[in-house]
Amino acid sequence: MKDLLLVTPPFTQLNTPYPATAYLKGFFNGKNTSSFQMDLGIEVILALFSKEGLSELFEIALDQDHIVSENAQRIYALREHYLLAINDVVSFLQGKNQTLARQICSDNFLPEASRFEQVEDLDWAFGLMGMQDKAKHLATLFLEDLSDFISECIDENFGFSRYAERLGRSAYSFDELYEHLQKEPTHIDQMSTNILAKQIELNQPKLVCFSVPFPGNLYSAFRCAQFIKKEYPAIKIVMGGGFPNTELRSLTEPRVFDFVDFITLDDGELPLELLANHVLHPANETPAFKRTYVRENGEVQYINTATQCDYKQHELGTPDYSDLLLDKYISVIEIANPMHSLWSDGRWNKLTMAHGCYWGKCTFCDGSLDYIKTFDPIAAKLLVDRVEEIMAQTGEKGFHFVDEGAPPALMKAFAIEILKRKLCITWWTNVRFEKSFTKDLCILLKESGCIAVSGGLEVASDRMLKLINKGVNLQQVAQVTRNLTETGIMVHAYLMYGFPSETVQETIDSLEVVRQIFEIGIVQSAFWHQFALTAHSPVGLNPEAYGITPEYKAITFANNDIQFTDKTGIDHDLFSYGLKKSLYNFMHGVGFEIPLQEWFDDVPSGFRIPKTTIKHNFIQNCLETVAYTIPKDSSHVIWLGGTPEVLTSSKSKKGRTWELYKMTFHEKTASFEVSLEKEKGDWFLEVLKKISVKEENLLSLADLKADFENQFDDFELFWYSKPVNQLRENGLLIL
Repeated sequence: MKDLLLVTPPFTQLNTPYPATAYLKGFFNGKNTSSFQMDLGIEVILALFSKEGLSELFEIALDQDHIVSENAQRIYALREHYLLAINDVVSFLQGKNQTLARQICSDNFLPEASRFEQVEDLDWAFGLMGMQDKAKHLATLFLEDLSDFISECIDENFGFSRYAERLGRSAYSFDELYEHLQKEPTHIDQMSTNILAKQIELNQPKLVCFSVPFPGNLYSAFRCAQFIKKEYPAIKIVMGGGFPNTELRSLTEPRVFDFVDFITLDDGELPLELLANHVLHPANETPAFKRTYVRENGEVQYINTATQCDYKQHELGTPDYSDLLLDKYISVIEIANPMHSLWSDGRWNKLTMAHGCYWGKCTFCDGSLDYIKTFDPIAAKLLVDRVEEIMAQTGEKGFHFVDEGAPPALMKAFAIEILKRKLCITWWTNVRFEKSFTKDLCILLKESGCIAVSGGLEVASDRMLKLINKGVNLQQVAQVTRNLTETGIMVHAYLMYGFPSETVQETIDSLEVVRQIFEIGIVQSAFWHQFALTAHSPVGLNPEAYGITPEYKAITFANNDIQFTDKTGIDHDLFSYGLKKSLYNFMHGVGFEIPLQEWFDDVPSGFRIPKTTIKHNFIQNCLETVAYTIPKDSSHVIWLGGTPEVLTSSKSKKGRTWELYKMTFHEKTASFEVSLEKEKGDWFLEVLKKISVKEENLLSLADLKADFENQFDDFELFWYSKPVNQLRENGLLIL
């Protein structure tokens, strides 16, 4: 028996669990409250995409006479081939049976339907030896064909990473979702509740907690809650997570509580602790809750009477991934893009370096909400402690830090701690492209295992960057992305169009900037998003200041995305296809010579696309315009390399003889030599030990200068000499 059942409802990611329940389980481990967690989504996917599951799907589709389209008819006709291959393909995508890759890549192994018509030149995308990734891509297309069959013939709401998402998006009223929940459960609903029922019978929880991160999880959460209310009426149900935190802050609809007993907002640890105490140890007095909705006397009440403060990040404990089927997740490669594959390929342990955003000023972002505005970083040593604990528990050494924007200072401290402990991990995160990302910091991050970053370039226009208060400019972004790329850290940029007051000219100029950064090669991946007005952003809270008129609706259920009209009167939807088509080509290294107007051949004939006003060498000039900055005396000096081999020789000139040290440094990919006079060489060999990244206490530049000038003259003359410059190019960092 367990006190709590923590559930992520269908569907999120196929390749790795969403981390919310793992955080909560880790927290309750330290509170003497037992819990069991499950990712219901992956369990349903595994049941669907099995020989038994597919057999049942094909029978249902035939019985209901839903096999209409030519594509569905083809898949049904090839059903025996799908049934023969499905278990082996899923096993391969789970990291087992890897020799199947050669079969998958051969002709005539997998049955092919419409998804294979979109296949690119796979030899170009994966190379002749990229057999495993190519096979993953083809196996993914195989599953997507089956997904198309399911959505056409079985359940129109099905999707691998979302379910009935439309019902959760901008649902101002509960009516449509409520009406949907009165219908007979679908086949996928029944699969979900059957799997859920097994865990309820096994664990006998008193409180079931649904973490709902996205609109695509909402319907399933309510359908599962409805099932529990009917079959296990004594069990209490609470809903929390990203969707309620952003969308349900104006909730007044009492019918919601026909399905759940409580809804909590923001960080879930303290609200759930108080609810668990109330459910597990009921008392006569009225309970004190934290940020919790309930229904009392037929009306929705928001109760926030508890006086306790939320827990700090260091008090929450290490996320606990036990109970989850970690060896059953499916790695897929949907498109041949190395950055996009990070989201869907591989089992990543998800962690945060800091709660909230250290910048927190972007005008499009929900900065008024707790998950953004409350910044609470974790100390680097504690963070690495948690990394080691999770590695030991899961056996996985890949980490995705899911920060709103990882703080550069904490990233530096984390990287140093990783190197001090001689850990070998792989990690990536989301950042702001700010000036703190010097070449030296990027080298340090790469050395610690950082392979990629994603960050918001947002609008590739300095006027618009100021308007959204991003705190960066294009020159800075160009230089930072160059630093990251040259170090070997892959860069993905989030791009935005349609921000209030953005003109057609600015959109085209943004596209030209994007074209140049891809042509030069300082960004490897990007994605265009159309601006969405959210209720809790600075723009949403003060729309008049940004020249827009919101179209408010009566809110009883979800309140986040708001329709609006812009004073410019521009229909920004017209740009969507051209922006995405051009970006797709730029990411593949083609189309740079095509005039920008030609990408927008789908716009109405009367809509004029202007020529760009950006100079053709704008980004190149940004990269060449680098102001020299003198390092601060407080900067740390760090040596990433090892101890050199030393040979002594003599040199004579004009009757004077002195000894020289020839130091040979063997690095991972090359060796280099540095020569110094013996006295300075002796000093420097001792210093290299003190400034090694593996040392507990690092020296500052001021410390180094004082130590040098105790024995010699003019530190600056030595520091900017040829030998030191050689070391600066090979692992001697100033941070």
